[in-house]
Formats: sequence, C-alpha cells, structure tokens
Amino acid sequence: MGRGGYSWGRPQVRGKDQRERPAQAKKVYHRPIVVWNITRGCNLSCVHCYISAKRAPDPMELSTSEAKDVAGQLADYGVPVVLFSGGEPLVREGLLEVASYAKSKGLRLGLSTNGTLLTRIKVREVMSAGFSCAGISIDGPEAINDKSRGAIGAYEDALMGIRNSLAEGLRVSLRFTFTRHNHKYLDEIFELVEREGIPRVCIYHLGYSGRGEKISERASLTSDEIREAMEWCMEWPDRFVQKGLDVEVLTVNNHADSPYLLMRLAEQRPDQVEEAARLLALNGGNSSGVGISSIAPLGTVRPDQFSNSLTLGNVRTRSFGEIWEDTTNPKMFCLKATPRALMGRCGRCPVLPLCNGNSRSRAFAATGSYWESDPACYPTANELDRVAEITGAS
Repeated sequence: MGRGGYSWGRPQVRGKDQRERPAQAKKVYHRPIVVWNITRGCNLSCVHCYISAKRAPDPMELSTSEAKDVAGQLADYGVPVVLFSGGEPLVREGLLEVASYAKSKGLRLGLSTNGTLLTRIKVREVMSAGFSCAGISIDGPEAINDKSRGAIGAYEDALMGIRNSLAEGLRVSLRFTFTRHNHKYLDEIFELVEREGIPRVCIYHLGYSGRGEKISERASLTSDEIREAMEWCMEWPDRFVQKGLDVEVLTVNNHADSPYLLMRLAEQRPDQVEEAARLLALNGGNSSGVGISSIAPLGTVRPDQFSNSLTLGNVRTRSFGEIWEDTTNPKMFCLKATPRALMGRCGRCPVLPLCNGNSRSRAFAATGSYWESDPACYPTANELDRVAEITGAS
C-alpha cells in the first residue's frame, strides 16, 4: 500500500542483523545533558516514580569523593548541563559539596526536586552551590497530588517550595506527570502556573519504568485522552500570550507530540508549519543515548533516566566519555544510528525523523524489545501520512 493507506507490511532493511551488529559509528558525538540520579533516597513515595525511590539511600551509592570525581569526568568531557535528580536530591548527604565542585569545573547545574524541602534558607544554599534552576513537581490539586505523592501536606509543602524559590530568584519549572487519574486537572495546573508567576511548565507523559511501569496498565491514557490533554497544552500558550505573560510550555517523554503539533498547526495556522517543521527536525526527536544520558545512584550509565534495565557501563570503572562513545555496545550503536533500526509501527513510520522512535524504555517495558514500537504513539496512520505530506517527507 502507498502512503495514503499506510503500509503495515514487514520493514525493509531494518532487520535483526542490523540491530545487533556492534559496528563502529562515526566518532562525532553530542555532549549530552546528564540526568544524575545522585540518590535513591526520598522523603516521598510517588506512585509513578521511575527509579522506585526508597525512604533511605542505598548504602552503595557513590560517595561524596566519588561523586566529585564523576563531576570532573563530566566537565572534562564537555557535558553542557547536569540535572541533579533522585529520589530526592536534597536528602543526599554532600549534595551541595558535589554541586559546588561541579560548578567550579564549569558545569551548568539544574535541580529536579519535589520541592517540599525548599525553605528560603535551603533555596539560598542551593543557589550558592551553583544551581540556576529547579524543576518542582506537582501532580494536580491538593488531594490528587497528596495521594499520588504518598504524603498528606506534600502539595502545600511543594507550593511553598515554589514560592520560596521564586522569591529568592531561583528560576522554577513546574513539572506535571499526567496519568488517567489526574489529566483532567491540567486546566488547574495551568491556572496555578499563571497565578504563581511560574515561567515554565513541563508536562510529562508517563514513563514505564520503576513504579511507573507497575501502574502503566491502569494509569496510561488512551489515545483519545492523550489528545484531550495535548489540546490543553496547545491552547494555554495562546492564553498566556493574550494576557501578556511569558510562559514556556513543554511536553516531555513522548515525541509523537511533534507530528501531532504539526497536524494541528496545518489546520489552524498553516503559515507556521514550515518553520515549526524545521525546528522539530533540528530537535531530532528522542535523543536517548545521543543528546541525553543518565547516571544512576551506584554509578551506572544509562541512555536516559527511564532506561533502568539498560546498562552501558559504570563511572566507577570507566570514564563517562569512554562509556558514552563506546559503540561496540550493540545497543549504544543502534541508539546512535540514523535512522534507528526499529520494528513494528515505528520502523515503518513516514515521519520517523520527527520523533526518532519515541521512548525506547517504554517500548521495552511493553514488548520486551528496545526496538519495537512505543505503545504511547497516538497519531493515527492517516494522520502520520498527512504530516508526511505537509512536511514533504512523503
């Protein structure tokens, strides 16, 4: 069948042999943003936690001395940004010492936190250590958030953390992970962003890892529900502009949002499609193993923070740069390949360069293969063909 009907036949070229061949890729690599899960310890117990955080840190976590050595590795390799995450990084002993050292080596630092520990004094300490921004998570209105986060009062504490951060001049990004249980409250999240003067909001699709994988069957949205949520995400930026507010709205962890956005632009603002398509093509879609990486609490390097079952190496025994450029690892080679050798619907997608196969960790959780299709891809076959026509990919 042609593009108009969308072919579901067997993909050509992208077969098993290509996916498993540990060949050499060109020695030109992105310096990735690193999500550093510096501890598994956390003061909350969120139902969707991708690392399955615990109340107590793992006793085998990198020591402060080891962590400073890793910070030096990242600086030497030229990593542009390090995002300290957890668990809850603020419960990690020695966090600020490691951060200060990383900053002194020239690294840009961000903090990913539940916000509940951000007193005015703590915010000042965080800023003094070199953090320039904080992503603070809220999962909906108070009752919904506290149930999702496993603690009464978590909402009020996180909101106070946001207010303290803004008052001290720390740039804040509100983070919201939508599930079947809270996506109806997106409108209230955007109202909160407006009311509190938060300059950035990141709407995360559910990652199928850690506790997120355990709840995926009952918490994942249907394609229609994702569309409903995306309509809110596309409508609210217009509202902000109309009110003269400078608020950045991002959607995260589902690059199928790219073709969906282009489809909506083609219907509503056709004059913006060409420039949007150009920018999305430059972005390149999913960058796991290319433009983003993760270091786990015990030093394990992964292609992203959601790929808990994929180990590329450990910074205790090899430098981060060596691990990142080692394409003798078949999975690393395939993640860096252009195009990726994917199977199923992803392998036959007419606009694959826009999303680059979407989430490999979600595909693995759903199918047992890193190279199968991501079940959270929600545009229809006809819509993808339409986007291919719009962008000239067909």
